[in-house]
Formats: sequence, structure tokens, C-alpha cells
Amino acid sequence: MSFKPNKPFALVDHAAIELQGPDAVAFAQAQFMNDVRTLAPGQWQWNGWLSAKGRVQALFALLRSEPDRLLAIVRGGDADALAAQWQRFVFRSKLSVLAVSRMTVAGVFGENATSGVAVALAQLRLSGETARALCLLDQPVAPDAEAQRHWRLADIAQGLPWLEHDQTDRWTPHMLSLERLAAFSVKKGCYPGQEIVARTHFLGQAKRGLVRLQTALALTAGDAVTADGRVLGEVVCAEHAEQGWQALAVLPSERPEAMLIAGNAVRQLAFDAPPLPPATEPH
Repeated sequence: MSFKPNKPFALVDHAAIELQGPDAVAFAQAQFMNDVRTLAPGQWQWNGWLSAKGRVQALFALLRSEPDRLLAIVRGGDADALAAQWQRFVFRSKLSVLAVSRMTVAGVFGENATSGVAVALAQLRLSGETARALCLLDQPVAPDAEAQRHWRLADIAQGLPWLEHDQTDRWTPHMLSLERLAAFSVKKGCYPGQEIVARTHFLGQAKRGLVRLQTALALTAGDAVTADGRVLGEVVCAEHAEQGWQALAVLPSERPEAMLIAGNAVRQLAFDAPPLPPATEPH
């Protein structure tokens, strides 16, 4: 299938998890790293789930579709396994946690491309010019490899990582520069990993962050970024661009301009504006 702007396409590396019941918001508030209580029905935020050591185990857009219903649109990983992990923490809380197969997570490019979809989470802008939206559809749509490539390049341009299986439980929110997405809170109270996040934030100890890179040859998650014979960091995610490859990598804040991946020179690129929800403010 060729890439056709304005036509929804399935995002095969995304999946939806539904949290529904009277205690859904309270459960998410206690487990997730952003302040879920700030969401009114119909609003969404970037959010995530951390280990006790403050490492990102899942990154997702969280939509409060109804007062007692949340939808987590998970980027990468196994949604069924993740839902089962969350379910283990429900105990006596009144909610169900379930990966939702009846909905299709889709992407669409264009200013007016969300008509006819079940739920439009947002209009996410690429380079301040091209709009795109992450959508939930109540009907299947076909995947489109070329459209998915453009989508991933837009994610990279805006500093929005996706986490493959071997990249989960590796990085703190600060290492992934998730403050750019207002994806975590340091004021909401306790949640798994909160102490690590708050200490890093208030003591200014974030010495590594996300960097956008470009190189001529193929890149893959886990590739080492080196300089002067020493490893500086690692590629988190990558995609084939029109010229070469682009990637997001976790690197030191103080680093040389000249860096290599597998002996090949890489170029550092600036980020575009991050894809924030409407009226998002730092927490």
C-alpha cells in the first residue's frame, strides 16, 4: 500500500488497554507517573508506568473517555502482558483491566483527517506544519508500511520514543526527556518510582537525555553510540528516513559533537515542537 495522507492506517506497534470501573482513576493515580486526576472526561495526557527503581516499563497516551473509564494507548511492547501485570495490583479495587482487541489504534495525517473515527486523541504536529492524529477506531483499517515509516519519523522528530521489548525497564523518565512531553508529575504524591523521579528533578541530577541523530547506514535499538573509543550511550528507537536513518538515543548532556555508531559518523539534529495535548502544563 502506498502512503496516502488523510487516510487512517493501523499502527501495528500500538495497542489499547481499558481500565473501567469506579476505582479506575484512583488506581491509575496510584500506579502511573502523571497526575490522572487533572483529566476531565474527553481529555488525555502522556503517561507511563515505572518500576520501583524509576525505570520506564511502558509509555502511553492516557485518555479519560468517561468519568470511570480510561484508555491507555501503549507504544510498543505486549499489551496483554502489560494488562495482566496491572491487574495484579488491583486487589480489592473496583475496576477491570483488559487489552482491548475490538478497537484499532490508527494514525492519520492531515488537518481534517479525523472525521468518521470513534475517538480522536489529539492533533499532533510535525515540524509545526503537518498535523497528525492518534485515533481509536471501532472498525479495522489496513496497516500501511510507508505511512507507519512517516509516523515513526514524526515521532523521532518530536522526541517521542517508542519502546521495544528489550528497551523496557531500561530508562528513567529524565533519560527519555519525558519532561518535554509533560509526561510525569513530581507533585501528585506517591507512585512506583516516584522517589527516584522527584530526587532527580529537584536535585538537578539528570545527566543524560534523549538526542535525535541521523546517519547514512541502518540503525537499530540497542546500537552503541561512541566517541574517542568509549561508549557514550545507546539508540532507543530508529527508522529509515529519505536520506539514511534517524534515531533517538540516550546520551550525556555533555558530549562531543563528533560521534559514531558502528564506526559511522552521526549528525545531531534539533527536535521539532513536542506533541503536547491541548492546554498541557508541566506537573
